Amino acid sequence: MQLGHRAITYVDGGKGVIATDRRRGYRAAMRRHGLDAHIGVLRGDNTEAAGERAARQLLDGAELPTAIVAFNDQSAIGVLAALSRAGVAVPGEVSVVGYDDDALSRLSCFNLTTVSQNAREQARHAVVAAVERLDEGRTESREVVLAPRLVLRGTTAERV
Repeated sequence: MQLGHRAITYVDGGKGVIATDRRRGYRAAMRRHGLDAHIGVLRGDNTEAAGERAARQLLDGAELPTAIVAFNDQSAIGVLAALSRAGVAVPGEVSVVGYDDDALSRLSCFNLTTVSQNAREQARHAVVAAVERLDEGRTESREVVLAPRLVLRGTTAERV
């Protein structure tokens, strides 16, 4: 939204807690920025094939959104593949964003803008919790919240 996009479509992650949370987050962000009329959620899952199907659905429509946010990086890579085959310039015509900052998103052929959840720090907290449980007998649960961060790469640009 900082890049001027208003027509932002979300490729959903299907069923499950994480998918539900991300879908809600997309809708809440759109509403928070006064873009209720532009909310668009396409059915998907966590695969490249789902991203390709969603992109083909958009390509068959009357008008492309200016940006697409996918449930995860794999789905976003599927979106990129379908848009590329159709001759749609990314980020020139459509910006694409994934989620998870997985190894594929970092490859130069994708150079995907994505949201990082800091997997290394997540793993560190998980190991600390496991060790505390084993060594200290700790049984009470605790919640650790790590702030995600946007990793800007080559699939997003300002809307002109």
